[in-house]
Amino acid sequence: MLFRRLINAKGRDDMARYARITTISVGGSSGSTVAERVNNAVERAVRMIDRAAADRPDLIVLPETFTGLGCSSEDWFRTAEPAPGPTFDRIADRARVHATHIVCPIVRRDGSRTHNSAILIDRKGGIAGIYDKIHPTVSELRVGITPGTEAHVFETDFGRVGCAICFDLNFRDVIEGLSANGVELVCFPSMYRGGLQTRIWAFDFGVFFASATPGEGSVIVDPLGTVVEQSDAYEPIISLQINLDYVRCHIDENCAKWEAIKAKYGAQVELDILSPEAQFVLTSHHASVTARDIVREFELEPVDAYFARSNERRREALSR
Repeated sequence: MLFRRLINAKGRDDMARYARITTISVGGSSGSTVAERVNNAVERAVRMIDRAAADRPDLIVLPETFTGLGCSSEDWFRTAEPAPGPTFDRIADRARVHATHIVCPIVRRDGSRTHNSAILIDRKGGIAGIYDKIHPTVSELRVGITPGTEAHVFETDFGRVGCAICFDLNFRDVIEGLSANGVELVCFPSMYRGGLQTRIWAFDFGVFFASATPGEGSVIVDPLGTVVEQSDAYEPIISLQINLDYVRCHIDENCAKWEAIKAKYGAQVELDILSPEAQFVLTSHHASVTARDIVREFELEPVDAYFARSNERRREALSR
């Protein structure tokens, strides 16, 4: 019986939704002035985007405020610019040329306010959405960053994408807000790696997670909390094709149906089993049958529904 790794979709009955996700680990650039540093950082990012485009990605993620990496706090704040603006225009041009989405994180000036932002650029070079960091660090607040207030989720042609930025990873309200809005893929531009917490978010909320950090250590994590790709000093670009037609289930009362599922669908359905945590993910590669079709056909129970039913039965037992 074939059991391999796969992914999940929350509430959508789309056929297999393949997307190639790419992240770039890139540090700051040198220069004698802030403007020169920003220009050099953008030039470097453009070169790496062009290189990453060989894989024909559907989404590229750059690190947090990549134009100001390595600057002092004050100079970092002075890299602020509007969107659209010079940096946005350069990165949007590459999105348009390569027909890909790009998460472009910058210090963003918006009228009298300045945000630490992640701008999602669409395949035509337009703005698909802007996320403002909800939890800036104390030092960011001190120099004048205004916090964001909403965990936005943006619809793309392959799935629902949301962002969290660096220090956000320490605060559950961000991932809870993204999850409540139906996020399927969390992009994490950051100045630090996040480590275990990236896997906790992916596992606890059943989402795919893609980080981009300076230097090495960017990761792509699947909804079972497994790191499936990681950048290193030799290769700063990581790229992985995922399928967002997936459902995560608990093993209880579902595992007895695995053999029948494989007997009918074979390699068109994959099962990724995480036995220590007693959960698995079912992904469909079928041309006309979705993962949720299979869940209904075999009367499987997604993990959230199972936990809700367990709590309901507990309440009933307590009321007797």
